[in-house]
Amino acid sequence: MKPNIIVALLVGLVLGFVGGRVYSGPSSKTDTTKPAAQAGQANPARRPVDPTVFKVPIEGSPSRGNADALVTIVEFSDYECPFCSRANVTVEKLEEDYGKKLRVVMRQNPLSFHPRAKPAALAALAAGEQGKYWEMHGKLFANQKKLDDASLQQFAQEIGLDLDKWKADLTSPKLAEAIQRDQALASQLGASGTPAFFINGRFLSGAQPIDNFKALIDEELGKAEALVKGGVPASQVYAKIIEKGAERAAPKAAPQQQAPAVRKIDVPADAAAFGPATAKVTIVEWSDFECPFCSRAGPTLAQIKKDYPKDVRVVFRHQPLPFHANAKLAAEASEAANEQGRFWEFHDKLFANQKALDRASLEKYAQELGLNVAKFKAALDSGKYKAKVEADSAAGTAVGASGTPTFFVNGRELVGAQPFDSFKRLIDEEIAKADKLLASGTKAEELYAKLNAQNVAEAPAAPPAGAPAEPPVQKVDVGNAPVKGPKNAPVTIVAFSDFECPFCSRVVPTLKQIEEQYQGKVKVAFKNQPLPMHGNAKAAAAAALAAHEQGKFWEMHDKLFANQRALDRASLDKYAQELGLNVAKFKAALDENKFAAQIDADAAEGSRLGATGTPTFFINGRTLVGAQPLDGFKRIIDEELKKAGAVAADGK
Repeated sequence: MKPNIIVALLVGLVLGFVGGRVYSGPSSKTDTTKPAAQAGQANPARRPVDPTVFKVPIEGSPSRGNADALVTIVEFSDYECPFCSRANVTVEKLEEDYGKKLRVVMRQNPLSFHPRAKPAALAALAAGEQGKYWEMHGKLFANQKKLDDASLQQFAQEIGLDLDKWKADLTSPKLAEAIQRDQALASQLGASGTPAFFINGRFLSGAQPIDNFKALIDEELGKAEALVKGGVPASQVYAKIIEKGAERAAPKAAPQQQAPAVRKIDVPADAAAFGPATAKVTIVEWSDFECPFCSRAGPTLAQIKKDYPKDVRVVFRHQPLPFHANAKLAAEASEAANEQGRFWEFHDKLFANQKALDRASLEKYAQELGLNVAKFKAALDSGKYKAKVEADSAAGTAVGASGTPTFFVNGRELVGAQPFDSFKRLIDEEIAKADKLLASGTKAEELYAKLNAQNVAEAPAAPPAGAPAEPPVQKVDVGNAPVKGPKNAPVTIVAFSDFECPFCSRVVPTLKQIEEQYQGKVKVAFKNQPLPMHGNAKAAAAAALAAHEQGKFWEMHDKLFANQRALDRASLDKYAQELGLNVAKFKAALDENKFAAQIDADAAEGSRLGATGTPTFFINGRTLVGAQPLDGFKRIIDEELKKAGAVAADGK
């Protein structure tokens, strides 16, 4: 993934998602030219913190800690944000370590794409009206997947609130206005994402490793202690520090525009398409029928079809995302409709009815379109198009189209549900190129292959100047992690992963490709980083280690990633049986929580190294974040192999 399409997703997932795109790693200004020998120093990945002090008021917000505290952390948070819950653990540890020296102030920033974040914020503030904000705060972060109205009321009851008063306060305009003020302040200060922290007015963004917090807190403690020695009362230190602080963030410079990535994109003969095969421009789309961003692209494609009827061909390929329960079946259904010559009509039906993609609804749409329903049902029952959908998905992942929608315009990448003008600019450029080729004698049927190859050849070989620097090399021990590959391999990949994370499953085929292409040169170690919002991830990690105890970690690893929606205890026991494990021994290991300490140790190590999202990889200690395409891995692996070769040559 590339930083200019963050997202994703981030976010996403919140650390940057756009249409399913995942964040590709932290930007760093750290000097990466320092020798790798320094990797053993404490937290070499710590990013420089802007020295700017912001004027961040604390009045009227819930606070915990001594009024005489020399350091105040103001946090802007969202109760439905998984990164906020992870940061909450860090904040609690900081409170424990710094005691009376630290005060924590909470401000609310419920993000628009978290539907239960605002009700949860209101629930916490309403509890605060009865002096129990922090009790509710703890309940909410401990139960992020249960923020419905009934659960919020249950939490209120459990912490001993007067329920009638609490319910009345939920609808209080005062609390709603408090949230609006907090959000406006966050925006003014440039804290658009969550969690965001201001430590004595200095901005620290995201669920960063605890050492990053401590380094900044220790700096601020030194300054505060100097103020106290100079006669400033401890209770006035915070006000003194922010007295002349900036009241708003400086406007951000426009990001440097990068040319779109370019890939060699094949067009399968059996792919659904509209527009002539001899079109001057071919757009290959990877899409998901359950993805809301994909449906938004529909009107744009319709406009392209209208404005460029002879010059543009659009080819549809499938990328059903793992967390969309009905997307894969909908994709197979569209192919069953394609078999009867009605792909695009069915395509439109699916996008018009994204909330009803169950089997019964799919059959209803087939009937409404006048398809041979018996033939349609038989195609779904037999799984006739399952392999085709999976092949499309794998091909998409291989070229970096792991988020949806992703388009390639004669091989030039365009990500997300972008406006018509974004497509028009590329289309018009490509038509001009095609006209030149036609004038020079190129046959119309050869246009796409030639234009795609030409675009690939002309693409920049390296990222433009100013691209984010790669984080510095860190020392990452394999320890007792399961390992695949030769012990003396010159390249070691340590993966921090989560069996319930859809992006982690998406990268599994890429790792298999690496294993095949670099036989004997690469080994892969697996470490667990079960995220708190994935209810079955920790149990699945324990199951994998229990299988490892019996010599079948990687077999269980593949089972778990192939069945991410079935990671309950009964399913884990079933997989153990299918793999021929000693099931009694396997069950006993899970019942005794035998591997809990190892899993916790892995997760703690991941957090210390900055692996706060999954998947995160350390390739000979170099950070690579997200389900990146094969080329993203190969670049670093090839560089490391070259270094290893040079070292070997020097030693002769």
